[in-house]
Amino acid sequence: MAATELQNSALADALDELADLNELDGAVSYRVLAYRNAARRVREAPVSVAALARAGRASELPGIGATIQEKILALRETGTIPALEKLRQSYPPGLIAIMRLPGIGAKRTRLLFSELGVDSPEALRQAALAQRVRAVKGLGPKFEQAALRALEAGTEAGARRRVTLPTALQTAQEIVRELQAAGPPDARIEIAGSIRRAVDAVKDIDLVAVTVEPEKLAGALAGLERIESAGTPSAAGVRARSHSGLSIDLRVAAPDQFGNLLQHFTGSGAHNAALREAAVRRALHVSEYGIEDERSGRTLRCADERAVYEALGMRFIPPELRESRGELAAAAIEGGSGLPDLIELRDIRGDLHCHTHASDGKASIEEMAAGAITCGYGYLAITDHSASHGFGNDVSPDELRRQIERVRECDAELEEIELLAGSEVNVLPDGSLDYEDELLEQLDWVVASIHTSFSMGREEMTRRMVRAVEHPLVDAIGHPTGRKVEQREPYALDLDAVFDAAARAGTFLEINANPDRRDLPDPAARAAAAAGVKLVIDSDAHRVSTLANMRWGVASARRAWLTSHDVANTLEWPRLKALRKRAR
Repeated sequence: MAATELQNSALADALDELADLNELDGAVSYRVLAYRNAARRVREAPVSVAALARAGRASELPGIGATIQEKILALRETGTIPALEKLRQSYPPGLIAIMRLPGIGAKRTRLLFSELGVDSPEALRQAALAQRVRAVKGLGPKFEQAALRALEAGTEAGARRRVTLPTALQTAQEIVRELQAAGPPDARIEIAGSIRRAVDAVKDIDLVAVTVEPEKLAGALAGLERIESAGTPSAAGVRARSHSGLSIDLRVAAPDQFGNLLQHFTGSGAHNAALREAAVRRALHVSEYGIEDERSGRTLRCADERAVYEALGMRFIPPELRESRGELAAAAIEGGSGLPDLIELRDIRGDLHCHTHASDGKASIEEMAAGAITCGYGYLAITDHSASHGFGNDVSPDELRRQIERVRECDAELEEIELLAGSEVNVLPDGSLDYEDELLEQLDWVVASIHTSFSMGREEMTRRMVRAVEHPLVDAIGHPTGRKVEQREPYALDLDAVFDAAARAGTFLEINANPDRRDLPDPAARAAAAAGVKLVIDSDAHRVSTLANMRWGVASARRAWLTSHDVANTLEWPRLKALRKRAR
């Protein structure tokens, strides 16, 4: 294990604070962004960044230049950053906490401070409850209520410290590779826990292993360069913490217990609790060590998971379904309704939501098409943002007409894939769209999404969404709840009303596969399918590499119990095209 150094999390927190204070101070945006990017790189780094800086090598990390390396060295050697200390003298520390609340931001934080003297979250709460916030010009009653909701959401978010699934999975895979190289040659190591269940965000990494040299394997984990600290290795395993701040729990068992161990540490806790209750009714007791039969006193040790479930009278339950949402009853060999044949990535036939540099994407139509061909797709919809989206280039109606022509020209040159001219159209606050119907009629695919005015009340937001759903030219609603994983709560929205409207109108709802979104979330996607809504899974790719996001959307669909029949873009384009409401 590396010598004790200043933790990456402490370095990243200081850089984040520097970014926040610069933003409060009205600094140029590129400086704020540079600090934020540096903080993210430091937090995710697999090795000690302080040690790299001491060796003059921190600039090897993307986003860490000489100036930021100097600040890291200053913090390491003196415990502070001069620029940070100077800014701290200008603003009360509570302003940063306000600024980090969902939907508040630097501008409103400055306004609250200058007009009301609000200098902490508690001061904001008191001002909002006293209805003083609404009196500030530019804020008003809606913001006041949104601030109270943000305070509640911010408290809950502060209790979590999770990373999105791709980040956790990549780290876990790298650790497994390093352990396979450094540990006993016979070791079998698998990723378990919430990563294996493909949850949206992960707070720790669970690894299970079997080997004839368990202490050697546990010691190998503790000695990896990426490990910041570790407990005492033993034959049962070891707990450790990476430089990126993730907790790692390695559990080791005998080879004939591998199935018991993998099942137990895959979880979830609720699934395992329900499984234990079901086992007790059979006079059995389930643990990570085996299945004990209280009548005979014998313990069944299972080398694979299927044997665990079979011993309990159940079919194998895919990890994504292990959330105590009815999976045990469905899996029962006698009398169970049967588990669904879950959708797989290979079932996807096309992608209906991606962007190019016509709006805020980073690739051309041709490049995105080539990437989609590599994915094996038969069709790809080019859906750049509409004019009022507010990010990237301004796709005016005339520019969209030119984009349609470019898509048609490119499509005519390609035999391997069909390119569809589309748009991700902004849903305005009243539920109307920001392109005229005459222009929308020229498109093959219209995704309508909300990108502005997130703080509307539940009834108002629901009316807005339902009006978009019912628009005769809207094919799909993009990222319907607006949530961002570990960053932003969903809109206040009556999803049942939206599902009913979508089922009646024949409008598809999207599972947006961007790992920061995964929206619809899996419980909502399951409810939508049950309500008769057809779903699509889209990558929302903004560059060629993020076409691969599709796998995270499929993971959400699997967690939602969806089959290929529930997802429309498992169909070839001619069949899907006929399902659009305008075709009917």
